[in-house]
Amino acid sequence: MAGSTTRGSRVQYNCSFCGKNQDQVKRLIAGPGAVYICDECVELCQEIINEEAQSGGKAGAKPAGKTRLRTPQEIVAQLDEYIVGQDRTKRTLAVAVYNHFKRVDAPVQADLELDKSNILLIGSTGTGKTEFARSLA
Repeated sequence: MAGSTTRGSRVQYNCSFCGKNQDQVKRLIAGPGAVYICDECVELCQEIINEEAQSGGKAGAKPAGKTRLRTPQEIVAQLDEYIVGQDRTKRTLAVAVYNHFKRVDAPVQADLELDKSNILLIGSTGTGKTEFARSLA
């Protein structure tokens, strides 16, 4: 349990991350409130940051298990499993979804602005507008 406990007349502090007490580690650093971190957890965090820096990652980057971007053809193939017909609509939506994720995954550059496109699904009741949205989600 992280935080502090009383053992006899002595207050015992624990690492908020691994739970080790102050006697089990070399150093325990106090953070805001009742948060503490031990030297071992700091070292582990530093190793993670260094590995990320060496692999070309940056602070605040996406998790390592990032999925690859699907092509519009793959998106259309997935939509074909759920929706029959409406090929033109499937192609249009697949390209829009692909461009959206390409824009989201693009590195942020101060001088570059990527246009955002919106899609409006219009049609009679029962034509599949909601099914398209569900399939893409």
